[in-house]
Amino acid sequence: MANILDYLDWRGDLTLAQSAFNEVDNLILAELSYADLAGIVPAVGEGPGIPLAQAAEAFFRRERESPTERDMGFVAQEIPPLLKKLAVSRRFGQMELSCLEDYLDAEGTEQFAALAIDLGNGTAYLSFRGTDGTIAGWKEDFLLATQSVIPAQRRAVAYTQAAAKQLHRRKLMLGGHSKGGNLAVYAGVFAPPSVQRRITAIWSNDGPGFRDDILDLPEHVHMEGRIRSIVPKSSVVGMLLEHPENYTVVDSDQRGLLQHDGFSWLVMGDHFLHLREMTRQSRLNDQELRKWLQELSPEQREKFVDGLFDVLTASGAETLSDLRTDKWKTASAMVWAAVTMDPETRDGLLDLLALLFRGSAKVLLEELQEESEKLRKQ
Repeated sequence: MANILDYLDWRGDLTLAQSAFNEVDNLILAELSYADLAGIVPAVGEGPGIPLAQAAEAFFRRERESPTERDMGFVAQEIPPLLKKLAVSRRFGQMELSCLEDYLDAEGTEQFAALAIDLGNGTAYLSFRGTDGTIAGWKEDFLLATQSVIPAQRRAVAYTQAAAKQLHRRKLMLGGHSKGGNLAVYAGVFAPPSVQRRITAIWSNDGPGFRDDILDLPEHVHMEGRIRSIVPKSSVVGMLLEHPENYTVVDSDQRGLLQHDGFSWLVMGDHFLHLREMTRQSRLNDQELRKWLQELSPEQREKFVDGLFDVLTASGAETLSDLRTDKWKTASAMVWAAVTMDPETRDGLLDLLALLFRGSAKVLLEELQEESEKLRKQ
């Protein structure tokens, strides 16, 4: 089945004047912020943007001469093919990239990156990067369940205000994938009124939701009608916490947790392949996880998150790739860190891991059963 790369082969020759901006275009621009364009795209206040095709050329030249060591996580292998197709397409090639910000503070548990994409039709899309391969970035994701505001959310609001000032004559769309979707929503909700009036849509592509204390605020209620959430049929990440807005369910050619990968979402023409609802087991798993979180105090949640990442970083690892480099050393350090943990924290972590992986296994079995039933009906 087709995905966003196939979409570029089919419709990359159609300009936005010939075919209006759509939900698939949104995901493509959300994924674009995963590309490591530091030193290539100008930062906020450093001048006008550069055409996407020019940025792609500089990216591949740098990769040939001195490959980057930055770990971009599970989408790393998909970004170069995406950039190549975008660069040669009439639809995207001449869009201008600007306002790049790329920040990582491992000790302070903050990972943030975003860039602005001028569509050339009077609108700019602010693309917020989701979680990369750094452990600091993943810990910040988990902190969404323990804190009302995480550092990257504050930075997203400041970024949006600064980028909007530089792009002062454009309407704005905000969007991102995974944590980037959450940042886009937060930035739109807490942007100054003068910026909010220019925002036409906020796209959250399988992005986590928010705690109730955010959703109840009048700022969120004011922007809710412009928020467009898209989740795969067995979403886990995108269904974390609360989502008051309606969401669109799309099909994927992956199973369970792997459906979080936007490159697995199925495309038909100028839209995703929509489904009426999520899988039954996915809904049950979501309910179990919400119930588990609601039974914990904020202090307990934060204690479990700190405990989990103390275990993951016990070997000195800073990225997910580091965890795979010396598996014996890593496993030994993680086991020792877990053994020395206080019993309450250790038991809470085991409950969380059992819930996540048991739920994922059930989703996989249900999907296999659904596929078998489809084959019998043919």
